[in-house]
Amino acid sequence: MSESEVLSPVSNNENLTEDTSVAPALAPARKRPKPGERREQILQALASMLEKPGADRITTAALAAHLSVSEAALYRHFASKAQMFEGLIEFIEQSVFSMVQQIVGRDVPEAPHNPIEGARNANRVIALLLQFGEKNPGMVRVMVGDAIVFEHERLQTRMNQFFDRIESTLRQCLRPAAGAMGSSAPTAEASVAASVLTAFALGRLQRYARSGFRRLPTEHLDASLAMMVVV
Repeated sequence: MSESEVLSPVSNNENLTEDTSVAPALAPARKRPKPGERREQILQALASMLEKPGADRITTAALAAHLSVSEAALYRHFASKAQMFEGLIEFIEQSVFSMVQQIVGRDVPEAPHNPIEGARNANRVIALLLQFGEKNPGMVRVMVGDAIVFEHERLQTRMNQFFDRIESTLRQCLRPAAGAMGSSAPTAEASVAASVLTAFALGRLQRYARSGFRRLPTEHLDASLAMMVVV
């Protein structure tokens, strides 16, 4: 994964590093990055460092060294390391749920009219979540909590809310299918199925991180979903 791919969904072609290879005699003055650009560079560097299998807890000193800046320079853009992780979490939320919305439609609380399509949408949501993780291994360590276990507890709370929202979306997708199959308690059955699918996705992401990003989360995905009796 390239750093530009991780945090620049709109402007992927933007240069993330300053050009130091120009001739010293005639080189123009090096431009300082704009505040927003430097902020994005910091988040990209953090995500890149998280991609290293078995990486230790990342310190601000190590992050500053990676960027060839001082720690004070980091704190001009983020009040704390927790805020840096919050920036990554915001990217995860925005990226995943914008794609989820494209799958299930704008009105997620409204149950799909076609029960089979609703079940298929649930499968698609799981697939996109795992595909996002596969393409962004550094983000996976945030999603499963490995990278934030020693950070502020609000970060883990926010990631828990992220997966709660995924589960709620799946529940809304699956309820019509449960009703169409003649269930006497479609809401309860949809809740159980959504919980199982969410746990499956989280487990796949955890295995991906703990295998040093060798065991892909999308491995045998279609067959796995079929065994969970999701259309």
